[in-house]
Amino acid sequence: MTSIDILGLGGVAVDDLLYVDAYPPADAKTVVTRRERHCGGLTATALVAAARLGAACGYAGALGTDGLSDFAIQALAREGIDFAHLRRDAAVQPLYSTIIIDQARRTRNVFVDLSGASGAAVDWPAPEVIQACRVLFVDSIGPEGQLRAARLARAAGIPIVADIEATGPHLTPLIEAVDHLILSWEFARQFTGAAGPEQAARALWGKQRQAVVITDGERGCWTVAAAAPDQVAHQPAFQVAVVDTTGCGDVFHGAYAAGLVRGLGVGERVRLAAAAAALKATRAGGQAGAPTLAEVDQFLRQAES
Repeated sequence: MTSIDILGLGGVAVDDLLYVDAYPPADAKTVVTRRERHCGGLTATALVAAARLGAACGYAGALGTDGLSDFAIQALAREGIDFAHLRRDAAVQPLYSTIIIDQARRTRNVFVDLSGASGAAVDWPAPEVIQACRVLFVDSIGPEGQLRAARLARAAGIPIVADIEATGPHLTPLIEAVDHLILSWEFARQFTGAAGPEQAARALWGKQRQAVVITDGERGCWTVAAAAPDQVAHQPAFQVAVVDTTGCGDVFHGAYAAGLVRGLGVGERVRLAAAAAALKATRAGGQAGAPTLAEVDQFLRQAES
């Protein structure tokens, strides 16, 4: 069986970016000045980020036989993502977004088609595939399948890193099953009703956890970890010239998972993830902006000097 450090089962997306001089009013036409297609998605971008940091990553969710799926597979394969355990199903396609970018106001409107998205399947991959990886990466696409995979990983003592953005009672069992829970403050506030990120980290802590990390962009992130569950550590955000924040959260998650594979302590993992996300913010694109390990190491050395 192929050796996989990080196995992902969740969201893969294809984004069509349409650039216009100004977003049109109702019933009007406008000229598209540039068109781009990118691969994205929570799990897909996290896997790319981790792969660029040296982790061997694989995807074992479901994709289709259509052109969008082919595009995503080719884009991820170029990053070294292993598709040995991919399920292909003609009824499935990636999450598909059309994003209108207003170049004058620097705003965007996102139109998402979720009709064919599958993510994790309830009967795929085989238990031995999940139990052979070193880290399982889950998100909220296909929650029943994600929960199945998480339970198999927990039974085998495999750490689980989660990137959850959707709310709802059907996701609560999955959130409870995760031992490395990394959430944005926006989501954590909705889920817990906490007054701040520190309070949210405490509210989400439980004996089943190894770490809870709440991220909040330029304010940094807050962590509760098993070594000192009564304390909340704050990692300030690195100060950079921001170009594009698309995918920063996904890169943070992937870098954290890569830190787990490397055997880093929780503080080092969070610092690595914060640095990778900061570097990503200085570059355009989601997956395209994910940094390499050499770039992150150099960035951290400069930050410490």
